[in-house]
Amino acid sequence: MDTGTLLWTVAIVGFAALIRSTFGFGDALVGMPLLALFLPLRTATPLMAFVGPTLATLLLIREWRHLRIRSAFRLIIATLAGIPFGLYFLKRIDERTVNAILAAIIILFALYNLFRPGLLHLRGERSCWAFGFAAGVLGAAYNTNGPPVILYGVLRGWKPEEFRATLQGYFLPTGTAILVGQGIAGLWSGAVFRTYLLSLPLILLAVLAGTALARKILPSRFNQAVHILMLAAGTVLLVKSIL
Repeated sequence: MDTGTLLWTVAIVGFAALIRSTFGFGDALVGMPLLALFLPLRTATPLMAFVGPTLATLLLIREWRHLRIRSAFRLIIATLAGIPFGLYFLKRIDERTVNAILAAIIILFALYNLFRPGLLHLRGERSCWAFGFAAGVLGAAYNTNGPPVILYGVLRGWKPEEFRATLQGYFLPTGTAILVGQGIAGLWSGAVFRTYLLSLPLILLAVLAGTALARKILPSRFNQAVHILMLAAGTVLLVKSIL
């Protein structure tokens, strides 16, 4: 990897870390498309897999008091239960069709909440089993476990700090499992390790900057920004399913 590519890669990772530190998700949404411009997917994918659990750990250290432990635990258990079904569907259902349907749901939900905020709401936690199960199915089959969990957090109306902390409580074990799986599959390499280690200082700075930004954003603005990010995620997923 030449110096120019390395600098762009570290900068992209830092920017992705800033988004995740501020809103609790979005690092892969921002990082993967940009990294794909400079790196092969066999390098970009495990690199972001290393970044994810690192950010989750750092953010949990920052906001562990706001973690909804029961919700995170239920979502994780339900996700694990959904993984075998996802592996089953992987061989039988077209990935592009599923991604297109999921993208349409995310886009419509985000647009609805941008123009009619606060009308859709889940009162109890029983539904978390369904959202976690869906995350396990989609994660195992199509590597898209995040959207159902983010949807659940939005529908539950968690406060910004609860939203960020609980997502990290969910993403830390699931992201670590994905990272280990990629290592077993042989995706770890010297280039991935070196780039990750060189990115760590900027990741730490991004977490500090994201902390400062998160404290300045009003809850109403935070929710609006989350829906915009969801709209972007749905659009990226829709384009991916079409292409």
